[in-house]
Amino acid sequence: MVTHHELTSPKKMASFQGIVTCEEPNSRMHHFVGSLEWNSRKYPLDIGNLLLRGCKIRNTDTCYGLVIYAGLDTKIMKNCGKIHLKRTKLDLMMNKLVILIFMSLVIASMFLTLGFAFMVKEFKAKHHYMSSMQGRTDAMDSFFIFWGFLILLSVMVPMAMFIIAEFIYLGNSIFINWDLSMYYEPLDIPAKARSTSLNDHLGQVQYIFSDKTGTLTQNIMTFKKCCINGCTYGDALHPTQPLPHSPAPS
Repeated sequence: MVTHHELTSPKKMASFQGIVTCEEPNSRMHHFVGSLEWNSRKYPLDIGNLLLRGCKIRNTDTCYGLVIYAGLDTKIMKNCGKIHLKRTKLDLMMNKLVILIFMSLVIASMFLTLGFAFMVKEFKAKHHYMSSMQGRTDAMDSFFIFWGFLILLSVMVPMAMFIIAEFIYLGNSIFINWDLSMYYEPLDIPAKARSTSLNDHLGQVQYIFSDKTGTLTQNIMTFKKCCINGCTYGDALHPTQPLPHSPAPS
């Protein structure tokens, strides 16, 4: 690199003036294309010349560099997608129930408003002198009456249900941390609930995926059957004992 062969002292580095042309900020961690123009010459730049944010250089005392991307334009920030909050099945069910209750509340307020409008119409038909005392239109009266019924029936929405659920999650997490049945004595490691909102998922685990054999099982090499020069050896139908370990080559 030019800074290694040409700029060999801090004084030369302080007087360095060049132009770096590079690609637009993107999320590709292993790809970078650019060029450095200095002293009427161009030097190609690739991913080997780029030090990503958060990385550390080993076996190097001093490193001089130029900031290419900063702030939200760094590759690390470009790779940070939207953070999705984890919701349990119980939370989704409660959200659906609240939406259904709110829709029922709106429908009930509409029917009550219509019924009230018919009653007012019949009352005005019997008492015609009341119409001259009213300064608002029927549509405006219906609008205010609808919102009045909506506020009056708003107690149907269980707003305290979410607060109570959070306290239940918190208490359950404390009991998990105190549970002696989840304590691993050989390593002195107790259970630790890192999230209070996923406790109810513990009893709903249906599948466990493992990256390789040996993580949840034992790597035991057992001879079953083989074919050598047309001859079959072994019986795969009957259980066999594990083969002894081969001695290490001398």
